[in-house]
Amino acid sequence: MDNRFSTMVEVRRVLWPAYESPQWSDARRFQQGIAGSLELFFWAWVKFQQVIEEVTGNKVPMFQRVDQAGFSLPLDERVLGDADTLLIFGLDHDVTEQVAAPEEIEAVRAFLQREGTCLVLGPHHDVGHSTDLDERAQEYAHHGDALVPRQQRFGSYARSLMKGLGIPVENRWGLRPAVVAGTNRSAPLTVMSDLDTRGWLTGVQNFNFHLHLPHYAVTPEGSRSARVLAKQPIDRTRPHPFTNAGNTEFNALVWMPPGDGRAGDVLVADSTIFSTLFGADESLVRFWKNLATAH
Repeated sequence: MDNRFSTMVEVRRVLWPAYESPQWSDARRFQQGIAGSLELFFWAWVKFQQVIEEVTGNKVPMFQRVDQAGFSLPLDERVLGDADTLLIFGLDHDVTEQVAAPEEIEAVRAFLQREGTCLVLGPHHDVGHSTDLDERAQEYAHHGDALVPRQQRFGSYARSLMKGLGIPVENRWGLRPAVVAGTNRSAPLTVMSDLDTRGWLTGVQNFNFHLHLPHYAVTPEGSRSARVLAKQPIDRTRPHPFTNAGNTEFNALVWMPPGDGRAGDVLVADSTIFSTLFGADESLVRFWKNLATAH
């Protein structure tokens, strides 16, 4: 049961009756296995694609590195040749053992050598990395999502790409954000405006709520090159090893400005920030527009 996505049947049972209309529940119209639940992600990225097209006049294509039929599309000039902003969502479970090929790393490195480019990386959460089963149980109780098993580790492909590019950030944990009292809206971000010289977070107060978000830890070698632009307060009513250690916020947005041979920007932010599956408001849409117009 660990380290896999939910099936659509499981999604429907846990979230009942949200997905009981024929559009989602009729097996002749919508797949009821894991492929169906993955399809929900594609539906939820449409709003982001529409907003970016309205702002820039350019359509936002979406590719799967390995699609549901097993065909692969590695990163190369077919994807990167006419792109200025590349978003890589690391939703691959570690059990799939996906890693970036040397040719892909070099292709993305060449992409970032072009002026005006931006790479957005989003390795997802890392729940249950500990061998201590009691600690895994505490993590599960903290996020409170019945659809996420006691161990659900994501992002081996994105992490391998980050390592190859020398991006000193690691995705850790799956943390539940604090919310505004009486709502399911995430508490406002702590924004480091003095570090945000590009204006990525201008007019942005919050991202959307998601039950288990990664802490993007900056490793020691990144202390000079990586800037933590936004931190998210954590729900401290539910114990977690990270908060037990004295932490009250997790890193939600990290920026690496051009430098060290890169002409382009690098941002690290979770894929849920670009999805309406977990809600979207004016603040989130403003972030999308900032991303599209920062260059």
